[in-house]
Amino acid sequence: MKPKSPLARTADAPAASSSSAGESDEELMARFCQGDARAFDALFQRYARPIHGYLARMTGQVAAAEDLSQQTFLSLVKARGRFQEGSRVKPWLYAIATNAARDWQRRKRPEELTDEGELPAQVASEHGGSRDLGLENAVQRALAQLPEGQRIPIVLHRFEGMGFAEIAEAMGLTESAVKVRAHRGYARLRELLSALEQEAKE
Repeated sequence: MKPKSPLARTADAPAASSSSAGESDEELMARFCQGDARAFDALFQRYARPIHGYLARMTGQVAAAEDLSQQTFLSLVKARGRFQEGSRVKPWLYAIATNAARDWQRRKRPEELTDEGELPAQVASEHGGSRDLGLENAVQRALAQLPEGQRIPIVLHRFEGMGFAEIAEAMGLTESAVKVRAHRGYARLRELLSALEQEAKE
């Protein structure tokens, strides 16, 4: 299903121009801050699926990820006046999404959790193709057991393809601190996956 922009469009409003494909995130954000709604549409089309995938991995729930994605982009709209010129859009957007996921974690009810915190089977791969649902669920279960400070760098690095400098900016940490957390998280993740694999064999 194609994500829907949280901004309502009037019938005669033009769609995002294909020319925006060559613009940087920062150029689009500058245009949006000046009132160009088409620039927001271009940013939404660029990041809607990645943000949804990130939130699905962070929460383990497709429905929650959909709602939080909408909240993330609505927050971007509301906070555009606070966006500082010269800042990078991607880390800022992922920081908003991370805060949305944290808020959801704080207010969720126990019955909203899936069994063992794993992703439902209907979570689709962002890249299509064949998938090993058993492995995906095992990875999600292992990720859910990591402390948040280790889980976020791993999800952003491994699944979102972000560099450590971008992750540091998104988390408000130094790059070296992020690298330490990611290193520890990857080591712990390998231990957890090994334990889960052993359980499956028994």
